[in-house]
Amino acid sequence: MRMEPIEKWIWLPQDQYPHLQKTPLTVYEEEVNYAVVEIAKDFRLESPIRSVALRFSADTAFILEVNDRHIATGPSSIGGDFLFNERVYPQQYATELELTPSDMDTLSSGALTFRALVRMQPRRMFEISHGHGGFFLTAHVTLGDGTKTVLMTDETWDIRYLEQYQPSMYDGRKQPHEWTKAQIIPNIWHCLTSPLEPCTEHIVAPKNNLITIAPGETVECVLELDKIYACYFLLDVKTTGLLHCWVTGSETGELGSAEEYYFTENTNLRGFDMHSAGALIVKAVNEGDSIATIRPAVLASHYPVHTRARTVTSDSDLNLIVDVCTHTLQYCRQTLHLDSPRHCEPLACTGDYYIASLMTQFTFGDQTLSAFDVRRTAQLLRYHDGRMFHTTYSLIWVQMLWDVYMLTGDTALLEDCEDALHILLTRFHSYLGSNGLIETPPDYMFIDWLYPDGINLHHPPKALGQTCMNLYYYGALKTAVRICGVLNEIGMKNQYQTRMQQLQKAACSLLFDTERGLFFEGLNTPTPEHLVGTLMPQNVEKRYYRQHGNILAAYFGIFDKSICQSILHKVMTDSTLGDIQPYFTHFLLDALYRNDLHETYTKAVLEKWIAPCKECSKGLVEGFILPQQGYQFDHSHAWGGTPAYALPLALSGLQIAEPGYKKISLAPNLLGLAHAHVEIPTPHGMICLDMTQGDNGAQINTLHVPSEITVINSFHNEKEITSC
Repeated sequence: MRMEPIEKWIWLPQDQYPHLQKTPLTVYEEEVNYAVVEIAKDFRLESPIRSVALRFSADTAFILEVNDRHIATGPSSIGGDFLFNERVYPQQYATELELTPSDMDTLSSGALTFRALVRMQPRRMFEISHGHGGFFLTAHVTLGDGTKTVLMTDETWDIRYLEQYQPSMYDGRKQPHEWTKAQIIPNIWHCLTSPLEPCTEHIVAPKNNLITIAPGETVECVLELDKIYACYFLLDVKTTGLLHCWVTGSETGELGSAEEYYFTENTNLRGFDMHSAGALIVKAVNEGDSIATIRPAVLASHYPVHTRARTVTSDSDLNLIVDVCTHTLQYCRQTLHLDSPRHCEPLACTGDYYIASLMTQFTFGDQTLSAFDVRRTAQLLRYHDGRMFHTTYSLIWVQMLWDVYMLTGDTALLEDCEDALHILLTRFHSYLGSNGLIETPPDYMFIDWLYPDGINLHHPPKALGQTCMNLYYYGALKTAVRICGVLNEIGMKNQYQTRMQQLQKAACSLLFDTERGLFFEGLNTPTPEHLVGTLMPQNVEKRYYRQHGNILAAYFGIFDKSICQSILHKVMTDSTLGDIQPYFTHFLLDALYRNDLHETYTKAVLEKWIAPCKECSKGLVEGFILPQQGYQFDHSHAWGGTPAYALPLALSGLQIAEPGYKKISLAPNLLGLAHAHVEIPTPHGMICLDMTQGDNGAQINTLHVPSEITVINSFHNEKEITSC
C-alpha cells in the first residue's frame, strides 16, 4: 500500500484552550500539562466502500476506532534514550493499514465513522512528545464503482476536551466539555511510516471478578490473573451514586502502578496507561444509596504473533523455563521491545532488545520489530553523534544489526544503518588512550546488575568495567569488518580490521593474566578527575577477576578456540569469579555454543532458571541474585529469557551460512536429554526436528527443512531431509 503522506494535524482550538496546547517532551520534565480529547467525524458515502487505506498518528498517545471498532493503539514509539531529552526528536511515526468489507462488513453500507481518544502528555518512559497535542488521519477510499476519494482531518472535524481524564485518575464527577470544531495546527511532526502492525489487544478477566459493594461499604480484594500481562485496565461499572475506587496492577503481590476512579453512573472504561499485572488489587468505596458493582479486567497488549514455534523436551523443567521465557517475551514486544512493561524503559536498553531479537527467532520468527528497533537506534546514534546513555549497549547495537541481517537477509538494513555505524565507531576510537585501550569513555556502563564489594556494576569504576568495554568494542570492530565486506566498503573494512588487530594486541597484553589464564576486569590506574562523576566513579586499587570479562573474551573469540575453551572451563568451575545475572548468562551460553562446549555445559547453565520459574511461572524474574537490600525484581523482564533461544539453538546445532537462511548447517545434539522436538521459524517456513537418544547419540527421527533452504552438512543418523 502506497499513500502520499498527507498530514493535516488538528487539535483543540487555541482561543478556547490556550492552556492545553503544549506538553513536556518526556516524563523527565517536571512540568505537567495533561489532557485527553475526543475527536470524531462521520461520513456517509454514496456507494459501498471497496477499501480504505488509512494513515494516522498522534501526540502523545491515541486509541482509534473506525465504525465503532477498535483499530489501533499508538503511535509506534520513537524509542528515545535517557539522554538529550531537552530537544525535540527529529522523527515521528505514522501507522498505515488497509480495511476492506472482509475486515469490516459495515463498509458495505458506505458508512465511515472515525473516533479517536488522544492523550497529550508522556506518562511512561518510552513515550516521547514533540511538545504539542495533535492528531491526523488520512483515508484513501475506493468505492464499489471504482471511484476514489480522500478524507482527512481538518477544521470540520468535531473535538472536545474530556476533563474527567487526569493523570492516573478518571473523575466521573466532571463532565466532558461541549463539542467544538477542531483547529488545523502546523505540522511539526512530518511522520515517517512505521513498518509495524498495530498491537494485538484481547481481554483477560480474573475468575469471579464481579465485585458487589453495598451502600456505605468498603471492599478490598485481590483478583489473580493466570499470567503477568502488559495491559491496560478495564472497568465495567454499574452505579447510580458516587463510587470511589482504586485499581493497582501487581505482578507477584507487591504494589505496582495504580489508577484512581470516581464513578457516578454506569461506565465502561478502558485506561490509557500501560501496566504490568499478574493480579489486580481493588479497593472500592460505595458512597451512594444503592448497590454498585465493578467487573475489573485487563486489556492485554502485545505485538502480533503470526507464527509460534515450540521446543519441547523430555525434561519438564526445561519446558517450563522455555514457556515462561516465551510468554514474557511476547508481552515485552509492543511498538518497540520493552525491557519490561513494568519499567517501560526507552529504546536505550539495546542489550535487552538484542537478546529479545534472538529469542524471537526461535519463538515467533518475525523480525519486523527487531529490524525497526535497529533502525530507530541508528536514528538515535545519528541524532546524538554516536552517544547513547549506556555505552556498552551502543556497541551491542552493532552485533544486533549484523544478526538481524543474517536472520532476514535484508541487505538494505546494513545500507540504511551504515552511516550510524561509522559515527558510533568514530566516537569510540576517540576514547582510546596511548596504551591502545579505551581509557576515556564517559562511563563503563552497563556491565551487570550486581554489587561486588558494594560497587554498582551498573556504572562501575575502570577496574570493574574496562575489560568488558574494550571487548565490546573489539566485537563491534570485528562485526563492522563483516558489514563493510558485505557492503563492499573495502577502505572502511581495512580500517576496522587494523583497529581491531591493534585493540586485540593491547587487550591481550595489558588485561590478560597469563599465569592464571584469565582476564582481569580492568586496570587500576586512576581515572582523570575531569571524567569522574555520578556514572564514572574514581577507580579502585583492587584487581578483580570475574566471569564477565572472561565470558566476553570467549564470546567474541579474542583468542583462538582452544584458549577460549580453557577460559570457559575456568568460568564454569572457579567459584572465586563471582556471580552473573540472567542478562549476562546469555553471553555465557552463546560463548559456550561458539566454542563447541554447549554439549558439556548448556543444560547445567539452563538449570539456574528452574527455581525462579517454579517460584513464579506467571512471568520471568529480572535476576537470580538480589543486587541490593530492598530492591524488588520485576517478573516481566525478557532480558533473562535467553533459554528460549539457547536451548533450541544448542539442540539443533544451527549455523546460518548465508543470510536469510539460504544455506545452513545443523548439528543436532540432545544435551543428555531422552528426546526433543525443536521448531525454528525462518523466512521460508518452519524447520522441524525430532530426535531421541540412541545407542550412538542423538537419533534423528524426523527433519523437515523448507525447500528454499540448503543444508550444507550431513550428520550421523540423519534421516532424509524433506520439505515442510
